[in-house]
Amino acid sequence: MAEAPDRLAEQVRFIVEIDKLKHVLRQTWLTDGSRRENDAEHSWHMALMAVLLREYADEAGLDLFRVLTMLLVHDLVEIDAGDTFAYDEAGHGDKAERERRAADRLFRLLPSDQGRELRALWDEFEARETPEARYAAALDRLQPLLLHMPTEGKCWRSHGVTADQVLERCSPIGDSSSALWAYAQRLIREAVERGYLAPAPE
Repeated sequence: MAEAPDRLAEQVRFIVEIDKLKHVLRQTWLTDGSRRENDAEHSWHMALMAVLLREYADEAGLDLFRVLTMLLVHDLVEIDAGDTFAYDEAGHGDKAERERRAADRLFRLLPSDQGRELRALWDEFEARETPEARYAAALDRLQPLLLHMPTEGKCWRSHGVTADQVLERCSPIGDSSSALWAYAQRLIREAVERGYLAPAPE
């Protein structure tokens, strides 16, 4: 690679490093059921969702650039930490620590000002305390649900996931958008009715 000023060299090093996100496979299947989605595809999909669905956010005046940046960086840590399946209780035991260490390494590859900026947005997403973070998190929970329906719950069925688990997992959608949460609940009921998702245990 051609020599570049230090700042550009650091930015390019980060850009090349994050290409690895394309190799991190999620449990979610593509809508045609041909293969599992990767993290980069997931991030792109949610970024476009953020643009298209912002009219449904309950809180007005969202900083869409911050939302988009959060969505594009929030899964970068999985380059090191791997994808932890949403319903893997054991895997969630050390998830926060694995992802924190990954964030420490990855964002340090950037020039310090950009590294601090992206790390702050990653932390903001994790905390879900701002309107932007709540909206980003809502999309992060909604996107897999939208993909599970065309595959007839392929992921849910292979892991024995039940409706109560999906409702709990998707509940943060309601922290940002009552309309999207109502829609998600309707999809979950429909998934149970169609046999894509096991009903909650008695």
